[in-house]
Amino acid sequence: MSLLFKSDLFPEGVYGLWHTSEPDEYFLENMEIYSDERAEFDKLKSSKRSEWLSSRYLLHLLSQRSIRGACKKDEYGKPYLENSPYFISISHSADYTAVIASSKLVGIDIQVITPKIERIISRFAKESEYAQYNSLLHYHVIWGAKEAMYKAYGKKSLDFKKNMHVESFDYKSEGFFFRGYVEKGEIFQNYTLFCRQFQDLILVYAIEE
Repeated sequence: MSLLFKSDLFPEGVYGLWHTSEPDEYFLENMEIYSDERAEFDKLKSSKRSEWLSSRYLLHLLSQRSIRGACKKDEYGKPYLENSPYFISISHSADYTAVIASSKLVGIDIQVITPKIERIISRFAKESEYAQYNSLLHYHVIWGAKEAMYKAYGKKSLDFKKNMHVESFDYKSEGFFFRGYVEKGEIFQNYTLFCRQFQDLILVYAIEE
């Protein structure tokens, strides 16, 4: 088993992190894959199959249901669980998989810490969002927050720099809450954000307020 952690959400939900060290056969032998899912899986490149399998396995593990719910995608490519009232989101980085399920619209992002983020921060964030910081960790929080809000919004067509804003925060590796919002035309949506560091990973999730 490679479940690194799982945590409950308030008022209702759960998220978790998985490190994939198992061969694909482990997942194929330990969970049912439905026919329409198999069609999607068979089209994937071999490098993406482990991500696909680990995310579906982790979703089912966290659900604690005896029968696994099929994971499908809507017209915008956002994943959802068939016959479930929960909204879900999935993220991958290196050999890690994170998933989240909530009674509210939700998004999650994980990213292995990399120096590259410093070179591209101005591409996805306004200067007012990052000028007060001088740390790779802070830049990763901003990136993760915007990725998570993008997934929670779920309808694509958002400019990371123009349509999403991350409010200031005090970084704490053990975890902290902060806020952000999406603004596009007549749309204005606030999100509660949470970040925690796990080893060399930054994890951020967004829940619609």
